[in-house]
Amino acid sequence: MDEGCCSIQLIDGDGGYNVAGMEHFMKTMKMAECGLSYAVVSIMGPQSSGKSTLLNHLFGTNFREMDAFRGRSQTTKGIWLAKCANIEPFTVVMDLEGSDGRERGEDDTAFENQSALFALAVSDIVLINMWCHDIGREKAANKPLLKTVFQVMMRLFSPRKTTLLFVIRDKTKTPLENLEPVLREDIQKIWDNVPKPHAHKDTPLSEFFNVEVVALSSYEAKEELFKEQVATLRQRFYHSIAPGGLAGDRRGVVPASGFSFSAQQIWKIIKENKDLDLPAHKVMVATVRCEEIANEKLACLSTDEEWIQLEESVQHDIVPGFGKKLTALLDKCLSGYDMEAFYFEEAVRTSKRQQLESKLLQLVNPSYQAMLGHIRSKTLHDFKEAFGKALESGEGFATATLTYTSSFMSKFDRSCEDAAIKQANWDPSKVRDEVWRDIDAHIASVRTAKLSELTSQYEGRLSKALAEPIEVLLDAASDDTWPAIRKLLQRETKSATAEFASALSTFDLGQATVDKMIMKLEEYGRNVVESKAREEAGRVLIRMKDRFSTLFGRDADSMPRVWTGKEDIKAITKAARSVSLKLLSVLAAIRLDEETDQIQETLSLALVDAPVGGATNRSIQSLDPLASSSWQEVPSSKTLITPVQCKNLWRQFKAETEYTVTQAIAEANKRNNNMLPPPWAIAAIVVLGFNEFMTLLRNPLYLGFIFIVFLVGKAIWVQLDIPGEFRNGALPGLLSLSTKFLPTVMSILKRLADEGQRAAAPPSQDQRNPKLDSRVVSNGVHSNSTSESSSSIISSDRGAEH
Repeated sequence: MDEGCCSIQLIDGDGGYNVAGMEHFMKTMKMAECGLSYAVVSIMGPQSSGKSTLLNHLFGTNFREMDAFRGRSQTTKGIWLAKCANIEPFTVVMDLEGSDGRERGEDDTAFENQSALFALAVSDIVLINMWCHDIGREKAANKPLLKTVFQVMMRLFSPRKTTLLFVIRDKTKTPLENLEPVLREDIQKIWDNVPKPHAHKDTPLSEFFNVEVVALSSYEAKEELFKEQVATLRQRFYHSIAPGGLAGDRRGVVPASGFSFSAQQIWKIIKENKDLDLPAHKVMVATVRCEEIANEKLACLSTDEEWIQLEESVQHDIVPGFGKKLTALLDKCLSGYDMEAFYFEEAVRTSKRQQLESKLLQLVNPSYQAMLGHIRSKTLHDFKEAFGKALESGEGFATATLTYTSSFMSKFDRSCEDAAIKQANWDPSKVRDEVWRDIDAHIASVRTAKLSELTSQYEGRLSKALAEPIEVLLDAASDDTWPAIRKLLQRETKSATAEFASALSTFDLGQATVDKMIMKLEEYGRNVVESKAREEAGRVLIRMKDRFSTLFGRDADSMPRVWTGKEDIKAITKAARSVSLKLLSVLAAIRLDEETDQIQETLSLALVDAPVGGATNRSIQSLDPLASSSWQEVPSSKTLITPVQCKNLWRQFKAETEYTVTQAIAEANKRNNNMLPPPWAIAAIVVLGFNEFMTLLRNPLYLGFIFIVFLVGKAIWVQLDIPGEFRNGALPGLLSLSTKFLPTVMSILKRLADEGQRAAAPPSQDQRNPKLDSRVVSNGVHSNSTSESSSSIISSDRGAEH
């Protein structure tokens, strides 16, 4: 017996299936690696008919044999399985418990039928061991058992084509040629008498079974001849599954890796008294095994180092050759599945392969999506950089947009092709659309920014070209002011819009968009003019006073006027106010549409040429054309200063310029008064004032008193600022002076008293000035020092007051 033989009890006497033992057997014998290149042989027959002995000699197994010296009894219980030694292909043999045994009794035939069905379902070759002298008998020849087996086998979905090898033991002198026809006739009768399904009513026995007959001599009487015949029979099991072999035309073979599970499920079905449905069982076995193989391959890929590194790398950046690397890993996994599942049912194998492929793609899809995300980000980043450089170099916006969009979308497509997985039909068009939208959004944002920058640039140029000239024109305030402003606005706007349109042509914008932007620039120019006009209108009073002061205080040669009293101050005042009124009329409204109005005439009539008196029976509106909040023929949106505001401004203007006119008149009068009177007037003054003059000469104290009164009066004049008080009118000036006069006089007297006390106090030696003292004593003029002291007080008061 060969040392490589391994035997296990596959099914015990109680019908229990040895799962662990079978798995150990398959692992130890490496049966799962055989694919379809294996054969299963089983033997059935009466108890103590030498089945185990035949198998041990035929296949080199180590099944337990009956000890003839201890009597004839049951040796094999259940079903035993062993590997045949030194036979190709890989062959396993099952030794079934003998039938018709006394241990189970006469009526306990269930296990016999179950084991027989099991042997026919899983075996390629079934040896039926029978004694030569039992041929022609009913039960001894296993006819009832064969009848049951045939009846069940007929219910199969499709024929399995099992080889039935009848082994005639202890052959007598009757030639085999005479025994074989009898045996075949009995088998055919059994087949013909078995009830058949309608589908197999006319199916011949040869469609389900190959029947072979062999005879062996007695092992006990002719041992040597028995061994020779067994050796000859052994040769027939070499390459038994090859065409022409004992099982050369077998069908529906389960791959070796699924044999254990298949046998277990078949035995389970038989134990549950179910008819054996071999095709459905094949599908079930194929389903289970293919799914197991698929799960193994999926787990293998999940733990593959190359895949783990690839998965980690793609989370951070683009992986060159990602598609090829992943395709190779998937090919390896699927090829391994195809190799291991090749021998299972094709439909099941294909279905499970598709499921495995789906799971594999589901496993790698996040990495693929991450790869597309990196490609998308890099494409957008590179586009932004290249697009920005192109615009900085001066390339046209539309040209750069077309060139770089096409270039980088092509680059994205190439990157997607590099990342594509051969097994997956994933369409990156969705990500491509997102990249397109990203690029388009960036282009739109850059276009918006560039157009905004360009618009701001031309608005700034237009504002600079209009603001200062308009300010100058409005300050001039003549009849040609607004026509000149309109001409300036038209010229500068035309120049700016022409250049602006040329700059916009590089952006490939629609004509409607270009026209709209040019219109906005033109409106901006008008807004600049209107804004500047409103700004100047807000300072109209200052402008009017400046204009009045300039025209009133300077002559035709722009030299300061010297009021000698010979000038016509009234005419000069009227002329200066008329020019100021002209400025008010110019700034009263915006005149950019060449529409005529009567603002200047209305202002002149109401403010300059208005009559002193008026009819009392007329309404205020008819007497005062400025008693309104709007100008005729001028819309409110174009009005800068309303008629009522003009009237109030003119009143305030006259009040604030009245002092200037008064000062001019006073200066003119002063110059007239300072002129010497005629000689006759001087002579008359001398004659008429001789008495008063002589009184002053006889009484010098009068001179001192008059001088002191003059100094006090001068101090009061300066302290009270009498000209300033009367600047706002005579009545307000008198009221203000009446409240300030007494406190001012008291303050001056107090200062004089304090100064006299300081003068009377003897100064210290180190504070005196000897030279000054000697000068004062030697001169003896004390009144001069008093006069200088008073003058200094007045001066200091004046300085403090000023």
